[in-house]
Amino acid sequence: MKEAVLDGDEEEAVKLAEQALEEKMDLQEVMNKGFLAGIQEAGHLYEKEEYFLPDLVCSADAMKCALEVLDEAMKSSSEYSASTAGKVALVTVQGDVHDIGKTIVGAMMTASGFEVYDLGTDVENEKVIEKVKEIKPDILGLSALLTSTMEEQSNIIRLLEEENMRDDIKVIIGGAPVSSQWSDKINADGYSDNAISAVKLAEQLLA
Repeated sequence: MKEAVLDGDEEEAVKLAEQALEEKMDLQEVMNKGFLAGIQEAGHLYEKEEYFLPDLVCSADAMKCALEVLDEAMKSSSEYSASTAGKVALVTVQGDVHDIGKTIVGAMMTASGFEVYDLGTDVENEKVIEKVKEIKPDILGLSALLTSTMEEQSNIIRLLEEENMRDDIKVIIGGAPVSSQWSDKINADGYSDNAISAVKLAEQLLA
């Protein structure tokens, strides 16, 4: 499982995830020693510059495919859900369809024990608010890859304030055009420029 993720082999990752369910393997072990170990290792290799962004993307995609197979079974396993570090909802804002960064952040967050909900790309602001009400995440991650869409990060925070929900949730932002100055300006709780620091930021905010 770990190798399938490191190799970015989506087919193999899916096959092994299905096999784990068939054989009723311990899902916590499947994740911690298998798929999550793979994405963590990929993250370390990327930090050491032995992996490049395309390698990390392939690893994240393989992990995502395995998670899609295991997701339902994991959510119904009380043992697994009890071990989560917190709930995180990730979304690429309205008008923006980029999802590479979000996918990698989601994979790394999952690897660090967070329960991750991927709300998708180009999601209308009102829909984001609806989902936040439904899921009640501890952290909302807003990704914007275009200068024309980064304003939506600010709009979502404003909507959270209008709905009196802002105090209940930490908002982190990311994406090529955004910065820590932008984060301060729009009253976000933090900014990260890569997946590994996004995980550290999430952990700090919930500590």
